[in-house]
Amino acid sequence: MENKKGLNFFFLIIAIILGSVLFKQFDFKNLKFEKPELAILYLIVFVASIYFLIKDYKKKPEK
Repeated sequence: MENKKGLNFFFLIIAIILGSVLFKQFDFKNLKFEKPELAILYLIVFVASIYFLIKDYKKKPEK
């Protein structure tokens, strides 16, 4: 029986929350963020959480 590794729930929740926050802070009329310094931090953590999600999902157990 193979052990299938699913998505990491912790990083999934972080990615969903930060994605929604970035979407809410972006001003589509002026194409700018309301708080650019905070948006950069959110974007770095968002990309890192997506990276860890993909890295863990692609890792397959050896036979």
